[in-house]
Amino acid sequence: MPSTSFSTPPTPPRAADELAAMLTDARDRSLALMQDLLEIRELGPCLSIVNPPLWELGHLGYFHDHFALRGLHGLPDYRLAGADRLFDSSSIAHDERWALPLPSREETLDYLARVQRAMLERLPDGLASAAQSYVYQLTTLHEDMHGEAFVYTRQTLGDPPPALGSPTPGQAPLDAPAGALPGDVAVPGGRHRLGSDDAVPFRFDNEKPPMEVEVAPFAIARAPVTNAEFAAFVDDDGYARPELWSPAGREWRARRDLQAPLYWRKAAAGGWEERRFDRWQPLAPHRPVVHVGFHEAEAWCRWAGRRLPSEAEWEVAASRAPGPDGRSLAPGKRRHPWGEAPPDGRLANLDGWQLGCLDVAALPEGDSAFGCRQMLGNVWEWTASPFGPFPGFEPDLYRDYSAPWFAEGRRVLRGGAWATRSRLIHNGYRNFFTPDRQDILAGFRTCER
Repeated sequence: MPSTSFSTPPTPPRAADELAAMLTDARDRSLALMQDLLEIRELGPCLSIVNPPLWELGHLGYFHDHFALRGLHGLPDYRLAGADRLFDSSSIAHDERWALPLPSREETLDYLARVQRAMLERLPDGLASAAQSYVYQLTTLHEDMHGEAFVYTRQTLGDPPPALGSPTPGQAPLDAPAGALPGDVAVPGGRHRLGSDDAVPFRFDNEKPPMEVEVAPFAIARAPVTNAEFAAFVDDDGYARPELWSPAGREWRARRDLQAPLYWRKAAAGGWEERRFDRWQPLAPHRPVVHVGFHEAEAWCRWAGRRLPSEAEWEVAASRAPGPDGRSLAPGKRRHPWGEAPPDGRLANLDGWQLGCLDVAALPEGDSAFGCRQMLGNVWEWTASPFGPFPGFEPDLYRDYSAPWFAEGRRVLRGGAWATRSRLIHNGYRNFFTPDRQDILAGFRTCER
């Protein structure tokens, strides 16, 4: 972690009661996702792609403690002695986290509660300062990201789905059939300001400063690739055909010895099943394929004669509108595909309440101006773009959020998934993972070659 002497990026002040509600909501979600697992296992099993559950919860308390209580409010000590030696993700390698002398479950939960109580006590009446608004949002959104990682952990370990309570009003039930949504939409080319500007109240450093790009006309799918579409590739021996895979993809596939997506298996009666948390279920044909890595998405595209969009193309399709002549882009950008209104259950499958994906034709009210559906929510979408800085990039307060990962060969993902919190995601948000990752809630949308 960086020094606790810092300045924050300019951020609009927010009402203190809104910040308090965000903090407590994020913590309630973290506990709903993980507390039952801590009663079963505090550490493992040890796997290279997940953190020890107990460590990950302690890390949340430390992150708040470090940035808010010590950094912003100037408290001299951590609320848990030695917290930085136990829970600092920047200095403790992933594999080392399994061997640390962690505090007990009760001590860890007490640490989280004491840190949050101290943060809430320091909120003023009325508006918080710009610095406090920034730091409290940073720590909340960081916890939201780990909440999604808790979902990955439960899926990876084959644990039961979490009990998250009642869905938000207006959400369609998970098993409501909506079907497929084939076809492309044509998007005219033009100049585009890639990234997030001051119109987005809270921006992460890798979204800034926006950069001007020229985008050629393109055609992009109305919906992500479905399970049925990906199953056709699998059934055509797609995993066994080396000409469909990049050299890196062939090497990865040989190491994994996969013949289908990670959580798929052949059903006794024919066809495919997929594991969702602890249960095997028939493959839902019209839901987006999920838990596929970049290499798999790239191979499917070669098989289908398609390609992945660049992140600039993806953002144009999500955030822009056609001009009056239909052959140009209208000025301005939308914060969400449907406009400026915040997400809700009619517009996007977010916030985890569904515990899974909807059919790709669901939620037509959330379409972009060009007619692309579910560009926010349901599944993260791989793009062809390497994760790198925009010109003029400067790290923000959490200096290790982006900068250490630019040279790692990661790819940009856009759009969020069903477990992503709605307060986090917007058209300019950039996620980034290495091409081999299958545990994340990622699928893909394609473009015409």
